[in-house]
Amino acid sequence: MRLTLMLAVFVAGCGDLNRVGRAPAFSPLQDSYQHSAMYSTLPVDTDDRGPVDRSSLWTSQRTSLLGDHRAGSRGDILTVVVEINDQAQFANSTDRSRDGAETMGVPSLFGIPQRVDAGMPEGASSASLVSTQSSSTFSGDGAVARNEKVTLRLAVTVVEELPNGVLRIEGQQEVRVNNEMRELIISGYVRPDDISRQNEITYDKIAQAQISYGGRGVIMDAQQPRYGQQLIDQLVPF
Repeated sequence: MRLTLMLAVFVAGCGDLNRVGRAPAFSPLQDSYQHSAMYSTLPVDTDDRGPVDRSSLWTSQRTSLLGDHRAGSRGDILTVVVEINDQAQFANSTDRSRDGAETMGVPSLFGIPQRVDAGMPEGASSASLVSTQSSSTFSGDGAVARNEKVTLRLAVTVVEELPNGVLRIEGQQEVRVNNEMRELIISGYVRPDDISRQNEITYDKIAQAQISYGGRGVIMDAQQPRYGQQLIDQLVPF
């Protein structure tokens, strides 16, 4: 029993053994919403103009020189520009103290306490049956100083066109360097009118924007506590 328990604790404290000696694998493209959106969207040629009109550069078609090349339908690609420069400072201080004392007894009740006192141990009296005292003190200080600056660009795909014309976008970028995978994920909702003529949109115009920039690999494993330590932190109540 003890051996089994020790083995379970040892295994829980270990990391993911499948990544030992291996570089992090890329996410499969075929299982993403982006692949489904682009694969199911086929170009339809509805241009019934003649050969002379087709060769003109001054038409309103998207393939022309002055055409609108902005993303507007499912499967289109646009660029998201993320420029975050946030600063925040917080400071909190809390002090709390409490004292309490309770005493309960029956000094006189038809002579009953006096008879009870005769059978009680020496020094005990029914005049002070219960006596409690409590004292607690709490002091806490907290401070947060944050400075974040992120500048990046990412190509995303329109994966859904809502009935009101709003576009749902998703994008993912993975860069693997020295067995460390850096991941950038962006998703949210955009209005076609907010997309610039350069087919770009800034992150502050994305509704319900979800921007994740992290990684996985040997460096991330070294920065994270082991599974066993995380389990103990959740279970130990003190």
